[in-house]
Amino acid sequence: MKTVKVNASKSYNVLIGDRLLERLGEYVNEAVGKCRLCIVTDDKVDALYSECAERSLRSSGYETEKFVIKNGEASKNTTSLIALLEFLAENRFTRSDCIVALGGGVVGDLSGFAAGVYLRGIRFIQAPTTLLAAVDSSVGGKTAVDLEAGKNLAGVFHQPSLVLCDTRTLDTLDERIFSDGCAEVIKYAIINDKPMFERLKGGIKSDIERVIAECVAHKAEIVEKDEFDRGCRQLLNLGHTVGHAIELCSGLTVSHGSAVAIGTVIITRASVALGYTSEDELCQIISLFKSAGLPTDCPYSAEELFSAATADKKREGDSITLILPYGIGNCKPYKLPVSELCKFIRKGL
Repeated sequence: MKTVKVNASKSYNVLIGDRLLERLGEYVNEAVGKCRLCIVTDDKVDALYSECAERSLRSSGYETEKFVIKNGEASKNTTSLIALLEFLAENRFTRSDCIVALGGGVVGDLSGFAAGVYLRGIRFIQAPTTLLAAVDSSVGGKTAVDLEAGKNLAGVFHQPSLVLCDTRTLDTLDERIFSDGCAEVIKYAIINDKPMFERLKGGIKSDIERVIAECVAHKAEIVEKDEFDRGCRQLLNLGHTVGHAIELCSGLTVSHGSAVAIGTVIITRASVALGYTSEDELCQIISLFKSAGLPTDCPYSAEELFSAATADKKREGDSITLILPYGIGNCKPYKLPVSELCKFIRKGL
């Protein structure tokens, strides 16, 4: 088992290892002590892992309730949020109690947002069951739901009390969902770890515990410097402005990881056109995404992407900040007027 400590406004451990769900009760007890727990999960994860998690929690003396949503991004909305808050209130959860988010990024984001606003804030624990959630969304305290206008437009910063990544849960992911997580893994390497990028060319699954730990360590370092996303944390948005636009254009039929991969390629190709990135590095990035089973071609026009991207939360007035690769392992913020964004995207298509 590997442990990464995150020192934000709240300090907590990220545990990464095999069969950790079987010891969930023990780790929850160490993190939050005795309380009532609300397990939040989706219908697919519920069938696979709820029994194991609940058995471990009961054996450690915990009383639990369970709230189940339908699997998929479409459940990450205000309707699900209000339903979860009503469930917590109806079951008389108090400020001393805790939510356990058992699932992927949708479950984690929804649970964290609910924990952040219920009774003005209760504790929560992340137990990610997808690679994307393990390496990215479960760590750092960003929680949100989607609005009709765009992704993650309503949320709060609320740090978990513990993150428990059981690598055994990744064995039940289909290849498409695992590939989604690979997009975020590759993102970390492009941002600031060229040696990691080179290692990933040999495959991601073969040393998954190390890969997750390295990604979490990178994110922890950035979050510790900029918890509330006003400075260097924006580096984690590589490919995300265009990626979120792709998701919105597709009606959420293009997955987050696929959209981030395509968005990163568009941004990098534009960076090549501007003379900041080499053609060879662009080819390496495209090749690595493809080897991980991710798409790199965009089915939408610059005008369609521009229209969707103007709702992005990274917009500030008449400007928007993108993250550009100035080479693999060296990314920097690039601020441009919103009026220039369509032309910029066109360079990347």
